[in-house]
Amino acid sequence: MPLRKPMSIGLSLTIGLVSGFAFFKLGLPLPWMLGPLICNTIAALAGLPVAAPKRLRPYVIPIIGVMLGASVTSEVLGQLVQWSVAAVIMAVFLAVAATVSFVLYRRIGGYDRVTAFFSAMPGGLNDMILIGGSWGGDERKIALAHASRVLMTIVIVGLVFGLVFGVRSNSGAATNWIAVDALSASDWAILIGCAAIGSPLGKMLRLPTGILLGPMLLSAIAHVTHMVEIAPPSLLVVAAQIVLGSNIGCQFVGSKLRDIAQDLVLGLGSCVSMLLCATAFTLASAALIEAPLPNVFLAFSPGGLTEMSLLALAMHLDVAFVSVMHILRILLVVAAAPLVFRFTGSR
Repeated sequence: MPLRKPMSIGLSLTIGLVSGFAFFKLGLPLPWMLGPLICNTIAALAGLPVAAPKRLRPYVIPIIGVMLGASVTSEVLGQLVQWSVAAVIMAVFLAVAATVSFVLYRRIGGYDRVTAFFSAMPGGLNDMILIGGSWGGDERKIALAHASRVLMTIVIVGLVFGLVFGVRSNSGAATNWIAVDALSASDWAILIGCAAIGSPLGKMLRLPTGILLGPMLLSAIAHVTHMVEIAPPSLLVVAAQIVLGSNIGCQFVGSKLRDIAQDLVLGLGSCVSMLLCATAFTLASAALIEAPLPNVFLAFSPGGLTEMSLLALAMHLDVAFVSVMHILRILLVVAAAPLVFRFTGSR
């Protein structure tokens, strides 16, 4: 008998809390996100009565945004001009990665042209589902392609950095615990204001993932101008990551592994091909961009903006650079994909 919705949400969050703690003890990067994401995905595909805590998401994403904004400094902002080269390379990377992925879905997967095209786009999940569906594509397959790409990218990149490059959950200043009582009343007021005002501001400005970028922008301004010197309490950040990871993992609720096995294999193939493209572009362009290899690789990785930014923070890399590149990726995909499809379709 299925559990009532609140109990199903409670189950997914409990799985998220326990698995996050286990991943933390194992020393893996992003433990409070990777644990809930992986284990809730397994639970969903196994048919356990979990449910995504979707209503909590609008409240926790701004917390992540404020935290990311706290890592922005005036020195980072001074590098904006240098990122123009990376922006041009990003456009070329997206064209190559999307083409390789399209061939995979079309030739190997046998998807129809519309579904294959919008499944292959490295970003813009909601927009690709809506546009692809309106033009006759299979919305379920497009959604599954994007969900599996994001999930697998986060898992692969997170585990590779943890197991190969030694990024640990308990290393470095990025993971120093900030107690709730470490913030003064004015700190609380400013950070809450960044989250409360930034979220609707981001939506009003129609920023990609505005619910994240609005608070991040205001938090960056507050920290660069030294209005506040501290990040949000770690307890809130951990809770936000558990909710976020559980939401991603529960996207597969209602899906049977045997029914979506081929789609998941194709999603893995698309993810790996894009990561290989990202690796090639990283090695070829790192000298031009004048940035550390891990920084450039995370900027090109086709994962979520929030997740890749969090991984950059855990690695003590340039969070602003990674975030800006992913914003550019989303904007380019959303703006160019419909135009490219119209042009190629007419020919």
